[in-house]
Amino acid sequence: MDPEICKKALEKVGDANTLINIVSKRVRQLSSGSRPLLTGTENMGAADIAMTELVQDKLSWDEADYKNLAPVYTVNLRRKRRA
Repeated sequence: MDPEICKKALEKVGDANTLINIVSKRVRQLSSGSRPLLTGTENMGAADIAMTELVQDKLSWDEADYKNLAPVYTVNLRRKRRA
């Protein structure tokens, strides 16, 4: 991943968690066969493509979707042993 693109994308979005969510959704789309909105992406990874699209205003998001997200808690689930 290119650190310059990461910094620019973070400045544009403002929140690291929101950036991760946006980029991961776009990476999933690209991995599923969606075409990049850029040209010359042969030597770029999916995350770099997603962040470059974001920086170049080819990708948009709705801030309201990300403002009221509940934090994710991890729970240690153990199987109960049968008696």
